Amino acid sequence: MPKIQIPALKAEKPKPRTGRKIIAVLLLLFIALLAVLFFRSPVSRVSEIHFTGNTFNTEKQLMQKSGLEIGAQFFGVDTEETEKRLTAIGTIKSAKVDKQFPGVVIVNIVEHPTVAYELGKDGSLQALLASGKSVPVSASGIAVEKPILTQWDPKDPNKVKLSEVLADIPNSMTSDISEIIPSPTPSFPDRIKLYTRSKFEVITAVSLLRDKVGYLSQVTETQQPGIITMLEADSYEPFKPEISAEEGEEPPTQK
Repeated sequence: MPKIQIPALKAEKPKPRTGRKIIAVLLLLFIALLAVLFFRSPVSRVSEIHFTGNTFNTEKQLMQKSGLEIGAQFFGVDTEETEKRLTAIGTIKSAKVDKQFPGVVIVNIVEHPTVAYELGKDGSLQALLASGKSVPVSASGIAVEKPILTQWDPKDPNKVKLSEVLADIPNSMTSDISEIIPSPTPSFPDRIKLYTRSKFEVITAVSLLRDKVGYLSQVTETQQPGIITMLEADSYEPFKPEISAEEGEEPPTQK
């Protein structure tokens, strides 16, 4: 029986993919061209910058501090870095940058509240914020129920701590305090004296004021004016009544 020879199968050569490569390269070049045109167009740049909630700083000052500027690349604005720069000013508690395409940047600002006022050596009145930063009263307005700090060294670290403490105490518990002056001792370097509108003199420390202010309210609301001590122990002593010279004189002896 004759053998039938089966022809060997020839492997098909892959079709050249040159056409696909050319299309891919052209597509990439087209995308790159669009990107270049986009980033050079006004659409890709910051066209508007708005600040809300700011009273202590002008928009010009905030622009300089934040690094924002009209005409900058919109997608190049680093929101976290901008927020960090603004909160470093000292008057701003928090900042939130909102980018709205195309070209609009809105910065929402929350400022530190005013906790007291400070009387400078030249007699000028400054508003003291919760951060310890002082700003002109004209920028903050005046709240008459806030205490006034006098005789404080601008570099005294206890002033910043006091500002933070006052920010944590409800206004209803500090509205009676009219003046706060430093009165340090070796035992209490942060010792202070407070004078109230209800005629009390109070001795305490910055580190104790937050916990002791409740006792202060109890005494001022129920007792006559006197000296209140709020250190390691709390005490109250009413002022001694003043005796006039005429009352203290002995009647003349009759001859």
